[in-house]
Amino acid sequence: MFERLREDIACVFDRDPAARNAFEVITTYPGLHAVTMHRLSHALWRRDFKWLARVLSNVARLLTGIEIHPGAVIGRRFFIDHGMGVVIGETAVIGDDCTLYHGVTLGGTSWQKGKRHPTLGRDVVVGAGAKVLGPILVEDGARIGSNAVVVKPVPPGASVVGVPGRVVERAEDADQQRRADTAKRMGFDAYGATRDAPDPVANAINRMLDHIHHMDQRMEAMSRALEAKGIMHHFDHDADLDAVHIDSAVTGEAVGDASPPEARQGTAAS
Repeated sequence: MFERLREDIACVFDRDPAARNAFEVITTYPGLHAVTMHRLSHALWRRDFKWLARVLSNVARLLTGIEIHPGAVIGRRFFIDHGMGVVIGETAVIGDDCTLYHGVTLGGTSWQKGKRHPTLGRDVVVGAGAKVLGPILVEDGARIGSNAVVVKPVPPGASVVGVPGRVVERAEDADQQRRADTAKRMGFDAYGATRDAPDPVANAINRMLDHIHHMDQRMEAMSRALEAKGIMHHFDHDADLDAVHIDSAVTGEAVGDASPPEARQGTAAS
């Protein structure tokens, strides 16, 4: 019991930068209190002292605002941050190193007896206000976004957002690197903060970066074609774009007409 308590205290320091010392964590963190009291009530539940286990869990709910059914199975180094409004059902199973934020519900969708609550794998993070419902499996390393409603299984390492919850597809590494390079040239330093584009704003920014990259390619191809025809001189190429494979966007015939310079200047002026 004391070994588990030490682990639970240590994981608070790993996941909450506001934690300053062990005494503060032990005396002021309701998530730790709720988990500790659940470990006691779960031991009573397994020994068939079910009424006493339910009474202890109700006391923990009154003190912490966190409701954990004593029948729930919780792994090691489980951390509930803030915690108010967290509800964990009877048949829920939570793996090691998981983190829940306030307002999370691990609930059921059926009144039938048996397995009716979710199972979380290892190192799962569930954001504030999220609802994970039914006997579904959220596999190792998954991330559930704030206020998401998840009713379908979640694959390993996936990120789920929205109502109903949907898995956010990650862009390919090459696309990410290209977008990052374009953003760097634009001076958009905050791009890295939205690398996986889980929200509409980040998705719109990614689309703009894709369009800018495409236009860069076309402009570079046009400038090279003009230089090859002797129409443009002393053009400084973008060194970054020189290393990029560029598909031909214009043909030599379309760019290099044989009209005199005066005609070309008149066309440019128009």
